Parts: sequence; structure tokens; C-alpha cells
Amino acid sequence: MADFRDIQNKASRAGRSVFVIGFVIILFIIGITKMSITIDAGEAGVLFKTFGGGVDTEQTYGEGFHVIAPWNKMIRYEVRQNELLEQMSVLSANGLEITVDLSAWYHPEQAKLPQLHQEKGQDYLNRLVKPAVRSATRSVVGRYTPEQIYSSKRDAIQKEIYEETKAILDPQYIQLNEVLVRDITLPTTIKTAIENKLKQEQESLEYEFRLQREQKEAERIRIEAEGKAAANRILNASLTSNILKEKGIAATVELSKSPNTKVVVVGNSDGLPLILGGN
Repeated sequence: MADFRDIQNKASRAGRSVFVIGFVIILFIIGITKMSITIDAGEAGVLFKTFGGGVDTEQTYGEGFHVIAPWNKMIRYEVRQNELLEQMSVLSANGLEITVDLSAWYHPEQAKLPQLHQEKGQDYLNRLVKPAVRSATRSVVGRYTPEQIYSSKRDAIQKEIYEETKAILDPQYIQLNEVLVRDITLPTTIKTAIENKLKQEQESLEYEFRLQREQKEAERIRIEAEGKAAANRILNASLTSNILKEKGIAATVELSKSPNTKVVVVGNSDGLPLILGGN
């Protein structure tokens, strides 16, 4: 009977030992799971120390495997470039409503992630980026009239929105890479009126160009005619009868040297040689 009880006690102790060992193994596995952190590509991590002063502001954790204390927590952030698509209604300089459709490319500054997490949190897109883009867009578009926006100021508006948004986000640990204005929509009546005005201005410019061209052509013809008249006056003043006779005789001499058959009769009504015949 005593032997049976000893066996029972040994079995009970062995069972307790197995339970303890199993419990320790489970705790070890849980601890290892809690202690090992893998940060994926395009991400970075911020460590929160539960018993060590909160956010670790001295270090940002990059991609790969990291070991941390099981009571601490790693907060992951995507540090790739992200795109914000915004469509908003804003007022122009003269109070007309205009729809602006734009994109903003941004990402958090990896080296400043602890400060971003501590001061702004993971929802920085809604807390920082969107309000900054909207504020800058309203401010910039409000400086221009619909005519300027429609015709020639789109690139300037895009540049100014980028510069003003960047000035807001730079101190907030957000890097703004680009702002692209995809579309600007004016009210239909305003757009039609602007198009008609631009068409009339274009037609007026074309008419002025044609008028200037015709005036220049008329001036050219006048100058050419005056030049010809002056040349004729000079020529008439210089050609005397004796000069004409001399030139005629010189021409007759040259013709007489030609091998072609000819008859030269000296003394026509002007006293110049008269050449007859020839091939």
C-alpha cells in the first residue's frame, strides 16, 4: 500500500513538473514573440518604453529585425512617399466659387519620427497635411480672378500652393515633395464669358496685325516708287543727245564684230547707225 502511495506521489510530482515546464516554455515563447519585431520595407519604427520615460526620442528604428523588452511597444510608420488627393471649392479674388482638383506628394521625415509621434500622432495626415493643403489652396486661389486662373496663372498657382503648404509642414516633421494641380473648374457661365472675351481679343489682335502688315506693304510700295522716280529724274538729267549717240556708235561697233551676216547703214534720223540683216 505504501509503495502504491509513493508511486502516486511521484506521478503527481512528475505531472506538476511537466506542467511547470510547459508553462515556462509557453511564457518563453510569448516573451520571444513580444521581444522580436520585424519592420517591413518602406517602414520605420518608434519605440515606446513603458517603464523608461515613454517615447524614445533618440532613435528611429529602420527596416529589419529588432529585439525589444516585452513590456515595450514598437509603433510602425510608413515612410514611403504618399499621395493626397483633394478636391475642394474655393473662392476667387472676386468671390466666385471655383473647384480645384490637386495632388500632394509627401512623407514623414524618418529621422524625426519620434517627435512626430510624440507631438502629432499617427493620424498626421488628417491633423496636419490636409488642413495645410486646404489652407494654402484657399489663400492662393483667392488672389486671382477667374480670367487669370483660366488663361495664364495655373502654373503660378501650383507653385504658390506648393511653397505655402511646404512652409506650414516643414516645422511639423513632414516633407512635401510636390503639389500638382490636376484640374480647375470654373462655373459654366463664367467659363463661356471668358472664352468669348478671349476670342474677341484674339480677333482684335489678328485685325491689328493685318492692318499693320498692309500699312507696311503700302509704305514699301511708296518708298519703291519714290526711288524709281528719283532714279529716272537723275537718268533723264544725265542723258544728253551726244551721250546717246556715243553709246549707239559703241554698240554698233560691237555688233559689227559679230560673225553674223549684217548690213550697217550709217545715218538714220537721229544720226546713229542703223543695222539691218543678220540671222
